[in-house]
Amino acid sequence: MKIAVLKETHPGETRVPLVPATAEKLVKLGAELLVEAETGASCRFTDDHYSTVGVRVETSRETLLREADIILRLRKPPLEEVALMRQGAIHVSYLDPFNELELVDALQHAGVSAISLEMIPRSTIAQKMDVLSSQANLGGYVSVILGISEMQKILPMMTTPAGTIKPAKVFIIGVGVAGLQAIATAKRLGARVEAFDTRPVVEEQVKSLGAKFVKINLGETGQTKDGYATQLTPEQVQLQKEGMAKACAQADLVITTAQLFGRKAPRIVDQTMISQMRPGSVIVDMAVESGGNVEGSVLDEVVEVAGVKIIGWGNLPGKVALTASEMYSANLGNFITHFWDKDTQQFQLNLEDEIIKGALITHQGALFSEMYKNIMKK
Repeated sequence: MKIAVLKETHPGETRVPLVPATAEKLVKLGAELLVEAETGASCRFTDDHYSTVGVRVETSRETLLREADIILRLRKPPLEEVALMRQGAIHVSYLDPFNELELVDALQHAGVSAISLEMIPRSTIAQKMDVLSSQANLGGYVSVILGISEMQKILPMMTTPAGTIKPAKVFIIGVGVAGLQAIATAKRLGARVEAFDTRPVVEEQVKSLGAKFVKINLGETGQTKDGYATQLTPEQVQLQKEGMAKACAQADLVITTAQLFGRKAPRIVDQTMISQMRPGSVIVDMAVESGGNVEGSVLDEVVEVAGVKIIGWGNLPGKVALTASEMYSANLGNFITHFWDKDTQQFQLNLEDEIIKGALITHQGALFSEMYKNIMKK
C-alpha cells in the first residue's frame, strides 16, 4: 500500500506533516512510503533523513497524487489537486468541511475517501490522534510568549534593591485546551492569572492550575458531548461582555481562545471594553483565523487601538514549527497505525468504527459522516 506525504504549500506554513521518526514507524509496519522532495525542509529535515529510514523521495507531486492509496498532509488540499487523485484514494488532513463546501463536493465526485482530522471524536481511544488538542496546546503556550513580547513589563513579582515589582495580571477567556495551557504557562512565568469560560464545569481545572475563575451569571449554559462550549444567546453574550469588562480593565495581558466548532468565532471583546483597558496593555486574539474574538483584530498583524496592542497572528503552532510537526506527525502516525492490519499490511477503512464514522466525510462518491450531513441540513 502506497502512502504519499505531500509538501505543504500554504503561504506561511512552517510545519511539516510527517517527521522522519514517524515515517520510520510506518515503514516498519510494511507501508511503501513516498515523500515529496523537501517536505521537511522548513524544520531542517533533509531528504536524506527520510531516505535513510526507508522512505522513497519523489520529486513529482503529480506522480504522488496519482499513485497514492493514502495521501497524508497537514493543510486541506488545493481544489485543483483533487482531480489528480485516483478514485478510491484515502486523503487524510485538516479539511475544514463546514466552510469548504466546494472542496467537499469535489472530493465526493472524485470518489476520494476524505478524512477530516478535526472531526475525530474526543474519546479516550482517539486521544492519541487528536490533532486539534495537540496543536491548540502549543497555540496556548505561544499566545503567552507573543503577548509578553509586546508588553513593556515583566510577568513575575521581583524583589529588588530598587523596590518590589508587582506581578503582571493575565486574563484568559476560554478554558479549553489552549486556554488551560495559556494559564499554566502564564503561572509558570509568575503572573497573577484569572480565567473565564461559559462552562462552569471547568472551574476546578482553572483552580488546579493556581488561577482564579471569574464567575459571571449567564443563566443556562453548557457544552457539547465533545467538550465544546455551546453557542450563547445575544442576551448571554451581552452579560458576558459586561462581566468580563472589569477583568479586562485590570489586566496587562488578555488572551482570547473562544471558538465554536464549524462556526464563526464569537465577538466577545469590543471597542468599549478595549477603551477601558490601560494603555500599554496587550490582547492576543487566538480566534482571529475563524473571525476573531476581538473587535479590530487583523489576521497576521499587530494593531494598536486606544493604546492597546491587539495581536492577530494566525497559525500560532507554526511559531514552534518543529515541536508542532512532531506532535502532528505522532497524531497522524497513531491514526494510521490504529487502523493498520499487520497481517495484510494494509490500512483498513473500518466503516463501523466510531472514529471513522466521525471523521470520514466523503466515501465512494457520497457524503458519509451522519453528523456532517445533519449539520449541513440545518
